[in-house]
Amino acid sequence: MELLQLKYFQTAARMQHMTKAAHSLHISQPALSKMIASLEAELGAKLFERSNKSIRLSEHGKLFLRHVDIALQSLEDAKRKLQDEVGESPPLVTLDVRVSSHLLPDLLAEFRKEWPQAQFHLLQHAAHADEGAPQFDLCLSDGAVPPTGSSVLLLEEEIVVAVPAGHPLADRAQVSLKELKQESFITLPPGSSLRETTDAFCRLAGYSPLIRFESDDPATVRGLIRAGQGVAFLPAITWGGSTGPDVVQLRLSENYCRRSISLSWPEERYMTQSVSRFRDFTVRYFAKLADSHRLENGMHP
Repeated sequence: MELLQLKYFQTAARMQHMTKAAHSLHISQPALSKMIASLEAELGAKLFERSNKSIRLSEHGKLFLRHVDIALQSLEDAKRKLQDEVGESPPLVTLDVRVSSHLLPDLLAEFRKEWPQAQFHLLQHAAHADEGAPQFDLCLSDGAVPPTGSSVLLLEEEIVVAVPAGHPLADRAQVSLKELKQESFITLPPGSSLRETTDAFCRLAGYSPLIRFESDDPATVRGLIRAGQGVAFLPAITWGGSTGPDVVQLRLSENYCRRSISLSWPEERYMTQSVSRFRDFTVRYFAKLADSHRLENGMHP
């Protein structure tokens, strides 16, 4: 059994398509099929169930993949650790961004003032596989943690509703979710963390929001509110202060209209010095963000 066989098997198992896997590996499809067949012969078990051009892992294949993931990740971690100890580790951080993406430019710029050699591989709007080792060093999310991971809470924030300055509710300090039942909403697309959270709030209030616009660009969402095209749910801290004078933010009377932002990391993946520095910096960055919000709103720490 060779290391190359394991890497090829892992790719085919993840992609569930022999031709696409071969293209990704820059080899011919027959060569990949031959290598997989050789591995199956050595193991004495079928790793894939085949039908026409599609493949899917057999039960034996699923078991083998779990161990292959562990073995290959262990080798990669050994390499990263050795490079780290001798000072040859690349200053690279792979960051999976699932929330608050518009904060990234400032967060990364501030970090690179202290560590200008830092490099980042950003994963955004990416599909997240259910199987296999996590492919990130750190994950910025609304609380999701890798199955064998650790996390730190960065902040908790209210969800508010933003309305145009001329809206009938604009002179209110607070509204209830039920009062928004007939409003036209501007939202992020289905599947985004914020959209799923706010849709759930509306369901608890007994209705589905009337969606007028969907956009995956937070700046567009804010612009449409300013243009009087609808209202939107926004996080008070991570989106706070970014709406402009033509938009009024109202608190929601339901105390469950909140969300948490967390930073998580897989425990089985070796954490380099660069990743550790960025993790600690991010914790401090969000703490300052929360403190600034409290001061602006006259709240006690």
